[in-house]
Amino acid sequence: MIIKSIELNNFRIYRGKNRIDLTPDGEQNIIIVSGNNGYGKTTFLMSLVWCLYGKNMEKVDELYKKEIDEKGSYSKYIGNSLNSYSAQDGETRFSVAVTFTNVEIPNTTCTEITIVRSYDRATSTSDELEILIDGKVSDLFSDKDEEEMFIRDYILPIEIAKFFFFDAEKIVSFAQVNTPKQRAELSQAYSQVLGIQKYAELKNELEKLQDDYRRDAAQPHDKKEFNELLASIATDEEYISDCDSHIIEYQEKVSLLKYECNELQEKLIREGDLMSIERLNELKGEQEQYQKEVTEAQDGLKELYNFIPFGLAGNVLSEVSIQLKDEKTFRQNKLQLEGIEEKTDVILNDLDKARDSFNGFIDVKVRNFYEKEIKRLILKHFYNSIDVEKFESFQTLHDFTDLQYDDFLGLLTKIKECKTSFESLFNKYSKAKAELYSIEKKIREAEKNAESDYIQSLRLKKEGKEGEVTKLQEEIARLNIEIERKKDEIKAAKQKKKILSDRIDVSAKNKAIDEEATLLIQTIQHFLLRFKDEKKKALEKRLEEKLTSFLHKKDLVHHVVVDIQGNGEDVDINLFDASGRKIDKGILSMGERQMFASALLGALVEETGLDFPVFIDSPMQKFDINHSQNILTKFYPNVSKQVILFPLLMKELTEDEYGLIEKYVKKTYLIENTKNGSRFMEVEPNRLFDNYKQQ
Repeated sequence: MIIKSIELNNFRIYRGKNRIDLTPDGEQNIIIVSGNNGYGKTTFLMSLVWCLYGKNMEKVDELYKKEIDEKGSYSKYIGNSLNSYSAQDGETRFSVAVTFTNVEIPNTTCTEITIVRSYDRATSTSDELEILIDGKVSDLFSDKDEEEMFIRDYILPIEIAKFFFFDAEKIVSFAQVNTPKQRAELSQAYSQVLGIQKYAELKNELEKLQDDYRRDAAQPHDKKEFNELLASIATDEEYISDCDSHIIEYQEKVSLLKYECNELQEKLIREGDLMSIERLNELKGEQEQYQKEVTEAQDGLKELYNFIPFGLAGNVLSEVSIQLKDEKTFRQNKLQLEGIEEKTDVILNDLDKARDSFNGFIDVKVRNFYEKEIKRLILKHFYNSIDVEKFESFQTLHDFTDLQYDDFLGLLTKIKECKTSFESLFNKYSKAKAELYSIEKKIREAEKNAESDYIQSLRLKKEGKEGEVTKLQEEIARLNIEIERKKDEIKAAKQKKKILSDRIDVSAKNKAIDEEATLLIQTIQHFLLRFKDEKKKALEKRLEEKLTSFLHKKDLVHHVVVDIQGNGEDVDINLFDASGRKIDKGILSMGERQMFASALLGALVEETGLDFPVFIDSPMQKFDINHSQNILTKFYPNVSKQVILFPLLMKELTEDEYGLIEKYVKKTYLIENTKNGSRFMEVEPNRLFDNYKQQ
């Protein structure tokens, strides 16, 4: 898939129509778009994300969510994207169009697909989306929702867009996952990229089909219980969906109220004349950072609370662990012993045949003695690893699958790590809370000096809105607790449903289909185990190779361990040094974190074969000389068939550094800025720096 061109029309700093051709040419896969700070590099990247995802762009990058929250709502945020000079001329509409080539659509022949998203400030309702296939409106889509789904299904799923549109300085967040929410979001992205999710979804669909057959075949009592369980699951899932909708609605209200509170706070401080707006903004930035740390620590502590019951039951868990290990050994030995018995029987049968041709007399006791000894000696000398006596009267209690056993071992590992994590999170929480209190006190002191009626009215308004924010946040917290409770209930109901389903025999007419579904489910389960293991090993190998290639400290990372729990719900990537010690990614330098994130991105793209352009803002921000050379020569030319870089020339990309990749560069653009706005100017790749110096 290639992005042929992007056209910005009256979008922010770009006045009128500004079209840029991004077509690569084989090994010349790099396109450079550069300009001074404030000329529109970041706006260009933001325009592409907005065109593809609209109001869901906040799911691609935390930066967009923050900016939307600061404006109070998505409509206010995007409504401000009309070019100011165009607005003065009476224009109300702006748009972004992206044209793709080499897009494969099932049962549809096409050369180009153009996605156009536009917004009209005169109507101020919502953005409009149009998808053109070979320049024409297609009958593939009946409404906007289908167009949005088409982008996610055939262009790029929003869950993994963060791997393809990013600020290179900020992808260090891949190495700084602190909260359960961050880990869950990143795990979902990994699972989607690695292809695990689609097989899990296929298995779920087969189980639903099987449920329908078994429910129809159940006896009246079982059918009633089966229907009640299905209804309970459906009701709880609908309840969770409603809670999610309410949370989104309340979060939008919170964003708007916080925006209004900030405006009132600025007025209060201006009236009190005790603090400059610049100082207030500095404090707000610090306040936001510490509030984020408090929230992250709280979320981390909440996750640890779930492990308290397991910690209290440590002795029982230890016994269960020993039993599960023995059960696994027993299953392996049982299969091996069955093979031994078959081989021993063959040997004894051959001895019987040989005895028939023996002329002498063999006593029965002697014969029995030698047969018994032959069995014992075969076990002793050829299968001495099997503890036969131990498992002669062994009883299986849990009968865990390999997947369940791995999940249990993962739980034990997490419990062992809880103590250190708890102390670290509690210290972080206490420190951030103290700093937050200090900042809030400074702001309150600056607000409270003036006592006029006007000031009092402003303060009352602000306090009222803060009260609303508190109530909404409490309601959001309550809904999140409800969601987790309902998820637990759904999990329990599904387990009951499976037990009930397993004991129901389907009718004769559906038996073959049911058996085929069972076989397919088992096949997918076994395949998922192998698939996850293969993906895990392949990703580990690729990531190790790239880290070795990119990092100039060759002994920093000795090996990588990718941990995939369940069906990809929890994916963790750990680094280890030569001594086998786990490396805390938080203590890596910013440049090393950026190298880790770049290596991870490269490994993921290679492993999955995803064919999508990569857009990188501030590509060389944190690298030293050695890292810069490695990233330029080994990463950017190979990470995708089409790579668009947005460097700040002379600072983020020097002439010497550019010389390392010039042979891979197909097109170069400089963003010119005049009093009317910015525009793209194409320059010859070998004249890029000369033209830049003349600006």
